[in-house]
Amino acid sequence: MARVYNWQIGREMSYWYPEHRPQKQFAAVFDTNKCIACQTCTLACKTTWTSGRGQEYMLWNNVETKPYGSYPLAWDLNLLKTLDGGKWNGGRYEGRTIFESAEAGERVLGWRPESQDYAYPNVGEDDCAGQVDAGAYMNSPHMAWFYYLARICNHCTHPACLASCPRGSIYKRPEDGIVLVDQSRCRGYQECVKACPYKKVFFNPMTGTSEKCIACYPKIEQGIQPQCFVNCIGKIRMAGFINKPQNARPDNPIDYLVHIKKVALPLYPQFGLEPNVYYIPPIHVPTPFTRQMFGPGVDAAVKTYRNATNDPDLAALLCLFGSSEMMMPQFRRQGDVISGIDAHGNTVVRVPVNEPVHVRPAYDRLYQIQRTNCP
Repeated sequence: MARVYNWQIGREMSYWYPEHRPQKQFAAVFDTNKCIACQTCTLACKTTWTSGRGQEYMLWNNVETKPYGSYPLAWDLNLLKTLDGGKWNGGRYEGRTIFESAEAGERVLGWRPESQDYAYPNVGEDDCAGQVDAGAYMNSPHMAWFYYLARICNHCTHPACLASCPRGSIYKRPEDGIVLVDQSRCRGYQECVKACPYKKVFFNPMTGTSEKCIACYPKIEQGIQPQCFVNCIGKIRMAGFINKPQNARPDNPIDYLVHIKKVALPLYPQFGLEPNVYYIPPIHVPTPFTRQMFGPGVDAAVKTYRNATNDPDLAALLCLFGSSEMMMPQFRRQGDVISGIDAHGNTVVRVPVNEPVHVRPAYDRLYQIQRTNCP
């Protein structure tokens, strides 16, 4: 196996192919604190891409309730139980990744869900950890908690699906790093389904081939964000491109959130795939849980997010989420207004950091009527 550098675990690791990064890498940031699990993103994806025969069970985008929700069932727990869960030493992961933990004759440590595992997409929905007893009061982190985790394909830098495919039918697009399946080469061995630790590759029994999230690349090519992003009611998502840490640009929204402020973190970085969907962790959840899910940077990320009201640039950038369907690889704050800028340097949208508040008088002198508040 080759040796590649994974900045998310702070060291080199074993991988099936030599390191070869794309010209640009598609990436996204999800703010878990704003997700309301309305599933609009799920339906937007479903009606666009997976409404055909053999795709009935597929959810390229799904939203699950943590700690008990999972689609397919126990997608993360089943792997965490078998993975050598070594400890973190600062920002360096001392354990073995799913590539380094693979058994002899296998390229990746993984497991293949049964059909029944896909039958309960809403399992654990709104089920909270703990209970509220008499005399209890609200504090933070909450004693009884849950949060919503929206998931798509992470379009990883070191994809397990790509490494596992004996046919070489999975590839990363050199222009944007989006991971795709060449269905003309796929023979339905389902090694990719087994290998993906996030279980975001699906087998279509009608076509005999694997399918997965394509990051709506026809829209990306036009500078438009994917369907699940532009339809998000809670405005929790932002799509863009990410650079390596040493090349981070402070005017790039994704770089700023991931590399500079370090408020957005990868999902299960210890798996070793260097996933490119990042999450602002929930601030009300006990950190031992979120630390296992998002890595050792959780405590600092929560502190930074809580301090956003005292950080004009961070507060402004969070207001830019969901403000336009266009991709905005650059942002600029001027006073209390933040601007999203496209790849050509054109201003796409301007958003006020503080929404103006207007208090109407109880009596309208122009129309000579009394206004009353509705209960």
